[in-house]
Amino acid sequence: MSSTPWFIRVRLKTRQLLLLLVTLAEEGNIHRAAQVLNMTQPAASKLLKDLEDVLEVSLFDRLPRGMRPTWYGETMIRHARESLASLNRAHEELAALKAGRFGQVSVGAVTSPGLVLLPPAVALVKRDQPSLRITVEIETSPVLLGRLEQGKLDVVVGRLFAGHESTGLRYEPLTGEGVVAIGRPGHPLVGRQGLQLRDVADAGWIVPPAGSMLRHRFDLGFQEAGLQPPANVVETAALLFITGMLQRSDMISVLAADVARYYEAHGIVSVLPLELPGQMDDFGIITRTDREPSPAVKVMLQALKTASLTLYGRRLESV
Repeated sequence: MSSTPWFIRVRLKTRQLLLLLVTLAEEGNIHRAAQVLNMTQPAASKLLKDLEDVLEVSLFDRLPRGMRPTWYGETMIRHARESLASLNRAHEELAALKAGRFGQVSVGAVTSPGLVLLPPAVALVKRDQPSLRITVEIETSPVLLGRLEQGKLDVVVGRLFAGHESTGLRYEPLTGEGVVAIGRPGHPLVGRQGLQLRDVADAGWIVPPAGSMLRHRFDLGFQEAGLQPPANVVETAALLFITGMLQRSDMISVLAADVARYYEAHGIVSVLPLELPGQMDDFGIITRTDREPSPAVKVMLQALKTASLTLYGRRLESV
């Protein structure tokens, strides 16, 4: 059997194919996809048919008002997006090298390591490689993992959550984190002795959205204490809104301990003397096993591991 890639053997234009698949998925119509790609509709239709003939499967269902990917099509579209992202990264790396820069790396993190781990890690990288371009995103783990799978991020510091397909991912755990209650500086409960959950069950709370891990732990803590979770709540994960709302009221919020301590150190909030049960699941460094890290990504990974040893006492294998 020939080892030559199938798309070369059949003389198909690979990049044009990738773009056609992705554009068809976005537009849902062969005529509009052809317009976007500056092709004629017959040429686009022939390219798609040639690909389906080679693969011996139907990639799109032809509907009266458009086209919808089949399961085979969804698979090809996913790989097409990854391939185009990889080509873009390769072009950007070459452009950076030609311009005398070291390259670029995209890192995503959940809030706590985004505040505590990423700043010293990025500082380490910039000390040794000032020309390396670094992009940082702070988001929830599901969003970050989706971007990692799409090739939009190189490294994620987050959590692997239940139900997520972890095949093809490398996970190196760093630490868990506790949760604390916070209020504005000077909040009436700041100096309260022996503060218990029952004392704040009727208070106004700013809580994470329903379905989030932290919200689940919050509600569960009250239930385990034989109490109903607070009914007077505002739901949000937006830290700017949380801190702004706390400044203007006696409401209480719940945050990961590292995040709360960061804002307390800057005089924005006060941590209340209330023991909240439970701990957030561990977060860790997540990368893809099917992609060889670039030199820039290796530098970033090593910086994250060096900083994590100081912050969390967790020694990880060097890159």
